[in-house]
Amino acid sequence: MLRRSFVLGCAAAAALAGLVQTAGLSPALAADRFITVASTTSTEDSGLFGSILPKFSAKTGIEVRVVAKGTGQAIDLAKRGDADVLFVHHKPSEDKFVAEGFATMRKPVMYNDFVVVGPASDPAGVKGSKDVAASLSKIAEAKAPFVSRGDDSGTNKAELALWKIAKLDPAKADGGWYRSIGQGMGPTLNTAAAMNGYTLTDRGTWLNFKNRGPLTVLVEGDKRLFNQYGVMLVNPAKFPHVKAADGQAFVDWLVSAEGQKAIADYKINGEQLFFPNANEPGA
Repeated sequence: MLRRSFVLGCAAAAALAGLVQTAGLSPALAADRFITVASTTSTEDSGLFGSILPKFSAKTGIEVRVVAKGTGQAIDLAKRGDADVLFVHHKPSEDKFVAEGFATMRKPVMYNDFVVVGPASDPAGVKGSKDVAASLSKIAEAKAPFVSRGDDSGTNKAELALWKIAKLDPAKADGGWYRSIGQGMGPTLNTAAAMNGYTLTDRGTWLNFKNRGPLTVLVEGDKRLFNQYGVMLVNPAKFPHVKAADGQAFVDWLVSAEGQKAIADYKINGEQLFFPNANEPGA
C-alpha cells in the first residue's frame, strides 16, 4: 500500500512537472515567486514592460507584477508598503521618497522626452517650435482646447511645471479651454483627439498609441522636455514584508549591461523609445 502511494505520488509530481514545462514556466514561477512593482503608466502603455519583463523572468525565475499608476499614485502605493520596487519618472519626488526613508537609494535607469501633440490644423500656430513655454502661451492666447491628465503623474507634474515657466496658471483661465480630466495618458490622448485639442505626452506612450485621430507631434526638442526615469527598492527596514532579495535582483538587472541593452533594444517601427543611462552621473 505504501509502495503504491509512493508510485502514485511520483506520477503526480511528474505530471505536474510536465505541465510546468508545457506551459513554458520555470519551476520558480510555477511556485508563484513574484515581486510587485509600482510604476508609471508610461512604462506599461509604451509596451516597454511587455518587452523586457519576460527577459528578466526567464533569467531569474521571478515574475514581475506591475501596478501601473501615475507617478504620484505609484509613490503613495509604495509609501504604504504595497510594492517591493518603485519605478517612476519624477526625480524631485523620487529624491524625496529616499530622503523620507522609504528607500535607501535611487538609481537612474533611462530617459526619453515629452512632446506636445495637437491637431494637424494647429489653431494655436505652435508647429515646429522648440520653445515649449512659448508654445503653451500661444495655446492659452488662442484658447485652444488643452487636455491635462490632472492625475499627479510624472507627466502631469512636468506639464504643470512648464505652465509655471510660461508664467501661466491655466486652472484659473476662463473660457473652459483647459480640461483637467484626472485620467491616465491613454484616455487623455483619446480626449484630446475627440476635442481637436493639445496635450503633453511622453514620447514612448505616443509611439505606441494607436487611436491618434487628428493628433500629431507639434512641439519637441526643448531640453525642458527631458524625461528621466529612476528605480528604487522599497526599504525593507520600514516594511519587513518587502521581498528585498528578489526586488533588488530586479533593480540590479535594470541597471546592468543586460537590462540596459533590453531597454535600448525595444523599438516601434525602428524607432527607439527609451535610452538607457544608468551609468550617467547625476541622472
